[in-house]
Amino acid sequence: MAERISAADVAHVAHLARLKVSEEEIALFAAQLGAVLEHAADVAALDTAGVPPTAHPLPVRNVLRADEERPSLDRQTVLDQAPRAEDDRFRVPRILGEAP
Repeated sequence: MAERISAADVAHVAHLARLKVSEEEIALFAAQLGAVLEHAADVAALDTAGVPPTAHPLPVRNVLRADEERPSLDRQTVLDQAPRAEDDRFRVPRILGEAP
């Protein structure tokens, strides 16, 4: 079993990270970090020799459709429905606080 993390260790790490922590928080974090380290030790003790490495626990497949050219809407029909159009483009208000 791994060594328990001490309150001094927590205070030192908090100091390095420039975090202000109270004595109550140091005690709480020491207990929580100790539990995390125990769990990590349990995982490290597992025999994974026959387990292949994986990037995802479930099989992943590409669900995107093929990028193929298809008929689209007529440009003029779409522009005719816009509030404003100019030079075969949508006309929109200026941005960055400028008046429309």
